[in-house]
Amino acid sequence: MPAPSVPPVALEGIELRVLHIPLVTPFTTSFGTESVREVIIVRAVTSDGEGWGEIVTGAEPHYSSEYTQGAWDVSLRHLIPALLDRRTLAPERVADVLAPVIGHRMAKAGLELAVLDAALRAAGRPLGEHLGAVRDRVASGVSVGIQRDPGALVEAVGGYLDEGYVRIKIKIKPGRDIAETAAVRDAFGAIPLQVDANSAYTLDDADVLAELDRFDLLLIEQPLQEDDIVDHATLSRRLRTPICLDESITSHKAAADALALGAASIINIKAGRVGGYLEAVRIHDLCRDAGIPVWCGGMLETGIGRAANAALAALPGFTLPGDISASSRFYHRDIVTEPAVLEDGHVRVPTGAGIGVEIDPVALDDFTVAREMLHR
Repeated sequence: MPAPSVPPVALEGIELRVLHIPLVTPFTTSFGTESVREVIIVRAVTSDGEGWGEIVTGAEPHYSSEYTQGAWDVSLRHLIPALLDRRTLAPERVADVLAPVIGHRMAKAGLELAVLDAALRAAGRPLGEHLGAVRDRVASGVSVGIQRDPGALVEAVGGYLDEGYVRIKIKIKPGRDIAETAAVRDAFGAIPLQVDANSAYTLDDADVLAELDRFDLLLIEQPLQEDDIVDHATLSRRLRTPICLDESITSHKAAADALALGAASIINIKAGRVGGYLEAVRIHDLCRDAGIPVWCGGMLETGIGRAANAALAALPGFTLPGDISASSRFYHRDIVTEPAVLEDGHVRVPTGAGIGVEIDPVALDDFTVAREMLHR
């Protein structure tokens, strides 16, 4: 069911910042390696205060067609002016106001979150409560990038298990899949384990992917290209391992189509990828009603997006551990005053108004490399 509305806000301005935040270690997937996280932070200024959001694009259009400079440009030229044209704006109306601009879901999601945070802070209501959370903490899994060899991967996974993470996800790509998965399974036995291909394979690789069946994985995530819904349905009939879709799920309709075709038996919900947390709730509701498990994916978020993800993952249909790791998994220094920490394999859902975390202004300034403010 839809989230209850909150009073609209009177927007006075919206500020964007590009941050460069060094990662604890380089993060390698099938589409590249990141050593510094480039991210856009949004601040919505209203007559009653402010709200914060995060645009989760990367520096390059490799994971997605969206990327930092594109999101920066479309936000300043088109999206923010459309929002500032409204005398008052309710969070649930943001998507409709921005709908004339095609695509750019990550930019829209970051702007919507900032407006939603501002409205909820003014109303004194936590984001989790607003979205429909039923838990005060969420199980935390960790995403492990491709390492130099299987031995290094086993060492990295061992470290995360020692820290208390309750589920391991390893990135794979052609030639770096079977040996890596076997090494982790042999080293750690029946731990909850899944693999993520980030669209690195084609249907021609079905025999290789079928070899993963012997490892009793929770799922294989996005083995084929994001527009290969029909091929995913074909592949799902070849594998015993459940297929989970990630990049393919860009909206409620995309999720409904994938389920109708039998292309996935599990769905990873990323608010940025689907255009915002309100759309993410709609997808959650669809899957819950269809008996399809969902979990919350990550995009190397700062404490802003990480707090919002925890609130989302506390909804009842999120029955699998997500990628909501402690902030220290990626950052020595976050931009919030109380970064997410791991407690007995879980991350707490913030209970303060809005996203429930406060910004560290010194850290924010230290990581800022570009900044622009638009006023009404």
